[in-house]
Amino acid sequence: MIEAMQEKLLNIIRQQIKISENEIKLCNEYFEPVIIPKNKIIEEEGRIPQYLYFVVSGYMRLFYYNDNGDEITTHINCPPGFITSYSSFINQTKAAENVECITECELLRISKNNLDLITSRSEAFKDFSIWVFQQSIAYNENRSKELATLTAEQRYQKLIDSYPHIIHNVPLQYIASFLGMNPKSLSRIRKQMIK
Repeated sequence: MIEAMQEKLLNIIRQQIKISENEIKLCNEYFEPVIIPKNKIIEEEGRIPQYLYFVVSGYMRLFYYNDNGDEITTHINCPPGFITSYSSFINQTKAAENVECITECELLRISKNNLDLITSRSEAFKDFSIWVFQQSIAYNENRSKELATLTAEQRYQKLIDSYPHIIHNVPLQYIASFLGMNPKSLSRIRKQMIK
């Protein structure tokens, strides 16, 4: 099972860069496999994020509490992909958000020290880690633009077109929060789309 998890990560890496046998060994050595139960917070706001996670299977989210104590979901990760509180992880500063497993998750995780170690030993991993963080920046810019320019219906439609399985795996209140609306509005939009 561990080999299958590592193979998923290696396939993502190979899509971006060429890696040697030695780099495959580095990857297998430093990315630690873990299985986390559902509804578990694995990185807490107010603390320095310990790991960068590669999601092999399962759904995760980033969220914070607003001034009213409501949970605001800022990111939902549909596998495969990377997740952490990126800027806090890179700079090793206290995070403003929590990382939670929505479903049971199979993850590969790497600490900041070990990420620095493998990127110092391998140009390929250095390039790949830069690509991962660039993807995160591009994603956040695109998300801000969509929240500002698309209607609630368009945001929902785009999400289910891109990630059709999300509806069966992620509670509607998280999806609504992520799309910048309340659950009632999302229910209304879903009913209208079914008609």
